[in-house]
Amino acid sequence: MRVLWLVNFNPAKKSNEVAKTRPALVLQNDELNSGGYPTTIVLPLTTDLIDDAQPLRYRVLKRDKLEKDSDILIAHIHSVDNTRLIEKLSTLNEKEIAEIKNLLNELI
Repeated sequence: MRVLWLVNFNPAKKSNEVAKTRPALVLQNDELNSGGYPTTIVLPLTTDLIDDAQPLRYRVLKRDKLEKDSDILIAHIHSVDNTRLIEKLSTLNEKEIAEIKNLLNELI
């Protein structure tokens, strides 16, 4: 299962970059996550929802500490320093992860 974390994306350098503190999906594998690697690959989320925006977005419904329905911004892959990870919010199931992987494959 993959984890949603609250991540600090500040400061952003350009207006079209994701900024502020927001949820993000940890995308990298568990070996890197537990191996002491200093950065983490994530996909940020937004509550500015756009219906039928696949493959650029994937809708996640609120759960656990994720307080609002959100879209995962598939095209905004980031590598962030691990100190930017603030709090674990929730997890996604294997079906959701498979759908997100398919969307990533469509983009690349």
